[in-house]
Amino acid sequence: MSLSEAALPASEARRRRRAVSDGPPPAKPGPWPWLDRGGRFSAFKAAVLLGCFLPLLFLGWWWVNDEMGAEPLTLATHQTGDWAIYFLLIGLAVTPARWIFDWQKVLQVRRMLGLAALGYAVVHLLLYVGNEHFRLFHVLLEILKRSYLTLGFTALIGLCVLGWTSTDSSLRRLGREWKLLHRLTYLLTAMGILHFYMQSKINVSQPVLMTGFFLWLMFWRLVPARWRGSVWPLFPLALLAAAGAAGLEYLWYATQTRAPAGAIFASIFELDFEFGIELRPAAWMLLAGLAVAVLAAGWALVRRMRPAPEPAPRRRRVVKEAG
Repeated sequence: MSLSEAALPASEARRRRRAVSDGPPPAKPGPWPWLDRGGRFSAFKAAVLLGCFLPLLFLGWWWVNDEMGAEPLTLATHQTGDWAIYFLLIGLAVTPARWIFDWQKVLQVRRMLGLAALGYAVVHLLLYVGNEHFRLFHVLLEILKRSYLTLGFTALIGLCVLGWTSTDSSLRRLGREWKLLHRLTYLLTAMGILHFYMQSKINVSQPVLMTGFFLWLMFWRLVPARWRGSVWPLFPLALLAAAGAAGLEYLWYATQTRAPAGAIFASIFELDFEFGIELRPAAWMLLAGLAVAVLAAGWALVRRMRPAPEPAPRRRRVVKEAG
């Protein structure tokens, strides 16, 4: 130990020796969402952050330019609700993307996507209240009286709980229970999609497509861990998700409406070339699932063709001699 270190407290001396031997300590992450865990600017996180705000920016632009039809507030209410579910699904897609494409960086934006879903859900509720002329007692009665509003409001409360506990301090405080709590995202996403079904009433093409993506994401989580990085499970997953979406669409029309469920189900396999190619949501889900499988296969081929990286040289620790 040097003479200058001998006069320091033991903890300070140990800190200085670690600084000399291991290099400077990593920077703490900053408070801004466009910074990475090391406190440096991340172009990827900044791009995702901008993408989270783009739907609101477009809605504002259309509103200012009077391009939202006769009921702009109603349209904005529906659009923000849709985007809340979209961001929930995109957030659930982070883990599969990390495994399938070996994309570690995507984990950095999972929290941001969840908070974006919460933000759009809150705006969705505020716009609904505005559409009801801010009659709060009337809105409360409507939530209690109408089951689809009760379901949506319950999902919003759940998202608020997850948003409140999404911080690093909550993760440290809750420990293993944090992961169990945040698995409620699966249930809350399903509730949001069901709320969309009930609100859509007759034409449920969009919630059926959301159902297909949700089923794909849930089926993928049932794949054993040793196969999650493989390409071959993605092909049966596409078929299963499409079949599930088609079956749920049939059940909805058969039980909740007077629409010809059998004819709608049969139209999944029909193409109308007279007015352009029109596909049912289950067919779109099948194409999307197969596209993911093909992209994953191409990316796996690219990775195999890359030369193996040279091993990094071992860093030598510098140890100061005592004296």
